[in-house]
Amino acid sequence: MLHCPRDITRTAIFFGMFSALTTASALAADPTGDWRVADGVAHIRVAECNGNMWGAVIWEKDPGGVDAHNPDASKRSRPTLGIPILINMKKKPGVVDQWEGEVYNANDGKTYSSTIKPIDSDKLEIKGCVLGFLCGGETWTRIPGPVPPTSANSLAKATKTTVPPKTTVPPKTTGADQAAKMGQKQTAAAAAADPVGDICLLPDIARFSH
Repeated sequence: MLHCPRDITRTAIFFGMFSALTTASALAADPTGDWRVADGVAHIRVAECNGNMWGAVIWEKDPGGVDAHNPDASKRSRPTLGIPILINMKKKPGVVDQWEGEVYNANDGKTYSSTIKPIDSDKLEIKGCVLGFLCGGETWTRIPGPVPPTSANSLAKATKTTVPPKTTVPPKTTGADQAAKMGQKQTAAAAAADPVGDICLLPDIARFSH
C-alpha cells in the first residue's frame, strides 16, 4: 500500500520523537561522572570499577579534612579527599536504572545501606538507611566537564615501573625536549586542578574492585 505524504510525515515525526526519548532515557541511566552534593560542601566522582559503581570525594569546600569519625581508629587521620563514599554499588535486579550497595558518611563515621538512581541526565538520587530505619536521602547535581577515563587495565599500568637508562653525557636540549617539559608542566597543572583523577586507582577502591 502506498503512503501519502501526510502519513510519511507523521511516521517521521513519530520516529524522531521515539529516538529523542530513547536518547534521553539512555543519558538519564548513567550515574557516572562528577556530582555536587546537596549542600555543596563536596564533589563526588562516580565511576564503574570492575562492573560496580564507586564514588569518591574529589573536591572539598573546606580542604584539609580528615576522617575523624571513622570507627577504625587507624583511619581517623586519613584525608577525606579521595575517600570512598559510594561503596561497591551493584545493579539492582529487576529495577531499571538503580544500583544498591553502601554509602559512607564521614560526618558520623557510619555506613548505610544505600541506593542510587539517576532522575535525569543531571540529577542523581541518593538514599540510605541504617538497619532498615532512619532512612533519608538527597539529590546530587551533575558537574559538567570531562572526567578522567577509567580502565580495567589502568591499575596494572600504574604499578609497572621502568628503570631509566644510565647516561654519562648530559642530553642536548632540543625543541622536542622543550615540548616535553611543557607537557610535564601542563600535566602537573592538571593534577593540581584534579588531584584525585581515576578513582578506580585509589587504594581503598582498587583493593576491593580488582
